[in-house]
Amino acid sequence: PPPPPTTTTTTTTDSSTMSVVPGDASKNARFLWNALYVVGLANALGYIVVNEAYKIRLHAIEEYGIIIHEFDPYFNFRATEYLWEHGWRKFATWFDYLVWYPLGRPVGTTIYPGMQVTACFIKKYIMTSWSLNDVCCFVPAWFGGIATVLTALLAYECTVETLQPNGKGDEVPSFTSILKHIPGVNLLYDHVIVPIINFICDSLEKYIGIHTLWGLRPRHDTSANLPKMHSPSLECGLFAAAIMSIVPAHLMRSVGGGFDNESVATTAMVLTYWLWVRSLRVSPAWLWGILTGIGYFYMVASWGGYIFCVNLIGVHAAVLAWGLGRFTPKLYQAYTCFYVVGTALAIQVPVVGWTPLKSLEQLGPLGVFIGFQLMQVCMIIKKSQEKKLGRPLSMKERWTIRVAVFGSVGVAVAIAGYFLASTGYFGPISARVRGLFVKHTKTGNPLVDSVAEHQPASNKAYFQYLHDVCYVSPVGFALVALFYFSDASSFLLVYGGATFFFSNKMVRLVLLTAPIGSVLAGIALGHAWSWCYSALLNVFGGAWEIVSPPKKEPKNEDTTEKTKGKKTKAKGGAKASKDTKDTKAEGSFKSGMIKIVINIARLAVGAYLIHLGIPRAKSFYDTCHMMATHISNPSIVLKGTDNSGRTVYVDDYREAYWWLRDNTPEDARIMAWWDYGYQITAIANRTTIADGNTWNHEHIALLGRALTSPEKDGHRIARHLADYVLLWTGGGGDDLAKSPHMARIANSVYRFMCPGDPTCRNFGFVARGTPTPRMGGSLLYKLHSHRTTPGVEADKNRFREVYSSKHGKCRIFKILSVSQESKDWVKNPKNRDCDVKGGWFCRGQYPPALRKVLEQKQDFAQLEDFNTNRDDSEYQKQYFEHLNDPNKAANRAMQSGIGSGDGEKKRLPRLPKEQIAKLNDNWHDSDTLTAMWEFISKNDAPGVISMLRTNPEAAHLRSADGRGPMWWAHEFGRAKIIKILKSVGVSETEMDDDGMRPVDLSKSR
Repeated sequence: PPPPPTTTTTTTTDSSTMSVVPGDASKNARFLWNALYVVGLANALGYIVVNEAYKIRLHAIEEYGIIIHEFDPYFNFRATEYLWEHGWRKFATWFDYLVWYPLGRPVGTTIYPGMQVTACFIKKYIMTSWSLNDVCCFVPAWFGGIATVLTALLAYECTVETLQPNGKGDEVPSFTSILKHIPGVNLLYDHVIVPIINFICDSLEKYIGIHTLWGLRPRHDTSANLPKMHSPSLECGLFAAAIMSIVPAHLMRSVGGGFDNESVATTAMVLTYWLWVRSLRVSPAWLWGILTGIGYFYMVASWGGYIFCVNLIGVHAAVLAWGLGRFTPKLYQAYTCFYVVGTALAIQVPVVGWTPLKSLEQLGPLGVFIGFQLMQVCMIIKKSQEKKLGRPLSMKERWTIRVAVFGSVGVAVAIAGYFLASTGYFGPISARVRGLFVKHTKTGNPLVDSVAEHQPASNKAYFQYLHDVCYVSPVGFALVALFYFSDASSFLLVYGGATFFFSNKMVRLVLLTAPIGSVLAGIALGHAWSWCYSALLNVFGGAWEIVSPPKKEPKNEDTTEKTKGKKTKAKGGAKASKDTKDTKAEGSFKSGMIKIVINIARLAVGAYLIHLGIPRAKSFYDTCHMMATHISNPSIVLKGTDNSGRTVYVDDYREAYWWLRDNTPEDARIMAWWDYGYQITAIANRTTIADGNTWNHEHIALLGRALTSPEKDGHRIARHLADYVLLWTGGGGDDLAKSPHMARIANSVYRFMCPGDPTCRNFGFVARGTPTPRMGGSLLYKLHSHRTTPGVEADKNRFREVYSSKHGKCRIFKILSVSQESKDWVKNPKNRDCDVKGGWFCRGQYPPALRKVLEQKQDFAQLEDFNTNRDDSEYQKQYFEHLNDPNKAANRAMQSGIGSGDGEKKRLPRLPKEQIAKLNDNWHDSDTLTAMWEFISKNDAPGVISMLRTNPEAAHLRSADGRGPMWWAHEFGRAKIIKILKSVGVSETEMDDDGMRPVDLSKSR
């Protein structure tokens, strides 16, 4: 609004920085300057920031070409191809028999199709000349740029102050402090904190001449005379976008080629949040509530993380209404329209269906919706009663209405809920969601726990993916809470708290911190920039006051008529007028000088902050680009250098899949761990046993059993399910490294695999490269180490190696003696189980030859599944005990004889005396001795036993100084291990290089 006549300071209305240019004469210049400033910010957002967001996501495409990355994106691409070729109707009823053999998968009802539909839409209407592969590779980069713009809008929306009703017929500015709305704290805030801060502000204004405290004066007044608060909304939005454009927490799921659900879902999520906060700020709220529901529908269609989105909005609405007492017609309209429209559209997504009204994970928002309707009913009854009685209702009468309405509905809901629960209507909380709330760092499900991204986040992970945003965003959080709190901006507080809690539980959810971290950090930086920038303008404003003449007072006609013709008084009046002008000039000079001095000091502080901030900003920028390069590694193609320094691309995985495509029958079935199922199906176009959908725990356990069982037993299962076995080899995170997880998953269903030990400590390594007896005899180890480890060779009557990749990353074995009878039985459509006769939903069945194997399974029961009558608490109890106390697990394993490999106790092998003497005479260091020292120093008796079962010579080996396991056992005082070593014939009287015997170390100790 234009400034009052006596004011020389003017403020921009909605946007941004406070400009200080006095007088009406400068109005045009002020308008032009503000316009140029806003255009400059918009240009920076529209070109520089968005362009950077797009370019940084193209590292992978520029380095590796236009290829799909990772594992899940290959399924997404294959599904997109199917949708493009067959249309939506067939896609929605697609039962895929190339996956999860022999069961198959109903893809149409188990996929979130939003990203596939989006890619096909872009291909059909926008990028018509591009291939579908190219469109899918670029979708993450495009949506990364869109998410950047939406983050700017979210930050802008939460920092724009508007006028809102105060309940007294007036409109007052919306910004206040959260302290004013917390019961109990508000009294301390109003009567202690506010007076103290006001006294400080008044003193500064009186003695220094500062007429604005940059928004630091408490916003506790509810009168209509309260001036509108300055908030640099454009600057906050620009900084938020700049951070979001390159922050690694967002890059991790939005690089070119990473055709994953989150790349689109993050954009849909930020869109939903922006529409939600806007519905709380502008009118009509019902319209923006409807748009929020539509945005939420796109989020639901794109990613299963929509549950977080709807619950977050529900919690925010509940906090406003019942936590802070800010239930308003605008909030009611916005949430009601959002929930009705959003839920009505969400249930149209096949994979979602009626779960918003059945799943415990989504009943919270439903409860908020019902609560809002009851509150509205109470308000209607209240107004009706007041109109009827002709007076306001008392507090007691109002509470009587609320108790009656909520009580009657609550009883009805409780009764209905009880009967519905008894029928199994309500679905359980999933293992992944449950893992976010339990005190353990694991979920109790070894399949979920085997995935690295489901592990808790560490401080290192936060800094890796957010960098300095970790330190700046809390400042923005405090600014919003203490000075810029409103219905809209309060969403950031709920969002920030929830995101930190959940991301701390699961490192994958660090992805969710990107938008809120960027917004909060953008708010902090936007205010800092505005503070410095307005100081610069104020310096010029103060200088203008010094050099410009004081504004002339307007003439009063009445006074002129009365004094007309009175010369003597006119003469004296002229002198008084001169004195007044001199006084005003002196005041203007003084005021201008004070402004110059104060704002030069601010400029000095701002310059110092910029001096400190530029290196940090450069470090943030460089780190983000370094992380972008790292994240852009497609994993299916590796990059390295050879001895000559020449760049080498390792393409073993795709070459192995191409070999399968070109050299195996079209109906060939490939047994591989579930990680690679998506890639094999998409690239090789061959049938797989399992993939990353992981919908059937028991089926993956059967696969794990086949791979971790002894070679003979594993072959008996594999010959009925597959024609080839594909393994990832070559070290690192290959199949051998993953095999302990395979054993745990297998044991969760087939409990005899690792009896008494849910964590399967007997399946692993006892030393560097030395497997336990159970691992050493497994099918996986035999194939993995076939003719590459001395003495290890697969049974030539059961398996034949047919392919080994160039760099040893993949090996493929043909399964011999495959059961053609089982293969034909599964292929026959008559043996499929259809939900209705002639329907499309027909699940495959296991061949009869596996019936005895399947009878040995015990279906895995989730802790949270209350709809089952089976109690599996003892297994879960042991699972968590063994995870939290590995030594306890090891002792149990040793006591039950698990280390033997067949569940029975066996004596440790004892070497002949001649061989022991020969070993005692050969002193040298070795990896085996290092492993023994580690076991003994940690008092790991089971580890020593496992080592001696695999390598009996380890007990008698001597290091370069003549010492060995017996010396170390005496040195550390390990009585139990001393007893074990003596049982295999280790002497206590041998001497080391210094003439010390093992028993001498015990005496000296």
